[in-house]
Amino acid sequence: MDTAILPSTFVLTLLLAVGLFFFIRASTKDRTETAKLISDQEEAVFMPQLQEYFRSRSYRVAEVDHDKNQVTFEGFVKPSIFLAAFLTLLASVGLICLSLVFALLLPGFGNIFFGLVLFAPFSGLFYWRKAGRIEKVLLKLEPQTTQQQSFSKITVVAHRDELIELQKVLPLKPAE
Repeated sequence: MDTAILPSTFVLTLLLAVGLFFFIRASTKDRTETAKLISDQEEAVFMPQLQEYFRSRSYRVAEVDHDKNQVTFEGFVKPSIFLAAFLTLLASVGLICLSLVFALLLPGFGNIFFGLVLFAPFSGLFYWRKAGRIEKVLLKLEPQTTQQQSFSKITVVAHRDELIELQKVLPLKPAE
């Protein structure tokens, strides 16, 4: 094999390994966002719907602040078995590629580099330990009244996926 091909292949494989490392690390990143939403319903009608929605999603009321008109929900988010397996598979493929390049660059060591693949399950274990955590959802309800109607404006601080699901299930519009 040409001598220029192996070092360039090694550099590219190393760059891919670094990208894989950061991808695995990002799988457990906190993605909390704030959204301001509007409901056409009044607070007395809308608040029980919100509570029922979060109860159905396995959240419980952790704190109620009447002064700020704010409710905090807590719930345990289980890690995904599929994502843990997928990350382990990706790590396995990445480490096999890195091992192949090492074996070609340093043929005197034989196939000892293929032992790196034994570290692949640690990526799934890393995800499993970091992704399973208590999530908090903060709701701040602000009743609004105009001359024509009354409605509720809520500020929700939650995980990005939880905000998307909330907007799908309940009739909420983004506040402008």
